[in-house]
Amino acid sequence: MPATVIEEPLGVAAVFPDGSRADCLLRDGSLPVFARQLMRALADLVHPHGPLKRATTVREYQGALRHFLPILVATGFEADAARLTRPRLAQALMALPAAKHEHHVRAVLRRLDDLDHVFADDVRLYVDGQVFKSRRSRDRIPLPAYTETEWKRLAEVCEEAVADSYRLFRRSLTESQHGRHWREGGLSRENIQWTLRHDGPHHPGLGRNQIGVRRYQQELLPLYPGGAAGAVGALFPLADTVFSYQLLFGIRTGIVPDGISDLGLEDIDWAGDATVLLDYVKGRTAAESMVLSRPAVRLLEQWLEHSALARRFMPADFKGRLWSRFCVTGPHRWSSEPLDPYTRDVWIRGHGLVDKAGKPWQIHVHRIRTTFEASRDRRLWTGSTRATIDPNHTPQVEGDHYLAGQSPAQKAATETVIEGAQQDLLRRAEPQVIKDGDDAAAVAAAFPGLVAGLGLDEGALAELIGGERDVFAAGCGDQLSGLHGPKGKPCPARPWVCLLCPLALFAPRHTPNLMRLRAYFGRQWQQMPSHPFMATLGPYAQRLDDLLTSTYFPESVLRQAAAEVSGTDDELPLRPEETTA
Repeated sequence: MPATVIEEPLGVAAVFPDGSRADCLLRDGSLPVFARQLMRALADLVHPHGPLKRATTVREYQGALRHFLPILVATGFEADAARLTRPRLAQALMALPAAKHEHHVRAVLRRLDDLDHVFADDVRLYVDGQVFKSRRSRDRIPLPAYTETEWKRLAEVCEEAVADSYRLFRRSLTESQHGRHWREGGLSRENIQWTLRHDGPHHPGLGRNQIGVRRYQQELLPLYPGGAAGAVGALFPLADTVFSYQLLFGIRTGIVPDGISDLGLEDIDWAGDATVLLDYVKGRTAAESMVLSRPAVRLLEQWLEHSALARRFMPADFKGRLWSRFCVTGPHRWSSEPLDPYTRDVWIRGHGLVDKAGKPWQIHVHRIRTTFEASRDRRLWTGSTRATIDPNHTPQVEGDHYLAGQSPAQKAATETVIEGAQQDLLRRAEPQVIKDGDDAAAVAAAFPGLVAGLGLDEGALAELIGGERDVFAAGCGDQLSGLHGPKGKPCPARPWVCLLCPLALFAPRHTPNLMRLRAYFGRQWQQMPSHPFMATLGPYAQRLDDLLTSTYFPESVLRQAAAEVSGTDDELPLRPEETTA
């Protein structure tokens, strides 16, 4: 039933989706003509024509108008909406005490213009424009990620709830194959599920008033402790089941909650039997897409099977929406809207989710994404110059929305990554020592600065030149320096890491192994995608191409070294996972 305007006192009367009726009064006498126009627009924002579904929400909008109207009067405005000018509107909106008030006022003005086309073009553009933000995004305190214990507990609860509801669905589906209409065969699980499967959930006739209180308590409740709602929910997913699926889907994908809520069947693109490309809407960056992980695909397949029977009885408007569900109570039998706070609280209490103080959790769906970003596996982020953060985020977004809410352990890990990157930049700025002869005196004369930088005395330099400190691809100034491992222990770096190490010295005797490394890089290039190769081996391959030129080594030395290369992995000290096919 559409909402209506109350003339005296001015307000809105409405019947809401949960069946409640309320009279929401403006309680402000400013600008009576303009105020009545605003109430008519507000009434049109109430369900079923608009998104407002609760009396408290309507009263919030009226509270914003109670701030707006006196401010507008103070600017000298005394007419109706058609006389409103852009300067006066801007002055009134900027004087509102909170950003949410401006949001509500703009929504009402926008609906008023949709109904009557009452505003001038410049005012209409201003009404449809951006909301003034009273607080910068950098000053907002983001919700912190769940702790590992909380995250694990939430995932376990959702997985258990989804598994139990799906198990009950499969059992009830089997039972429905062996029964008949319950009015003919009596109240049994098989007969009740047969009736629901063939007649749908709308009018099963299982209420107290329909079968009698005594029969309801003695026959139905022993079968389904939840009564008629429990019987219907066994075959047709209800609100609590849908919420469990949505939470678990967010845990496995990290999609923003509004993107999950608005998903439709047309957003699912099946690329084969096990791969899904999901298109969703993200408020900050509009349309996005994601290739789902295998656990997320399995959950999506299970939900589509779980809801397939319900879609046979849904109205056409709901069949294309992914999370459509049946509603046992209320004036509307089908819904695809997000759950209201009351239903969420019932779900939380029903699953025993309490904090350290023993109080029920406050589940913020946006924290699901924040925790997913904080705990996801970053080893797959190859091909990005910013391999320590999500390549799909800008540094600004990553810092504002995810790094700001880190735990102390996560902050320490982030600082360690930053320190390591800074040290790596300093090391790479130091030139490598390249030796084109075997005479230590000539090296000392040609490279006094480099020798001093390595901190080598004459004895150590003689060992280095003589090959006593050789590793696979170079001579090492000090293997116990701890550049790539703990100080005081031998360097654990892989053979190609020496190419960019400031402690490495390259001599003609090293060219055969350098050639073997070049052949190994060539084989890896053939079997690896270009982005992962450049992210992991690219800098070393480029450095190697610079070294193996006539600038550093004579052509005869290079040709002789190339003749010693057989082009197999046996020539290099590789781990099993590093070998090429």
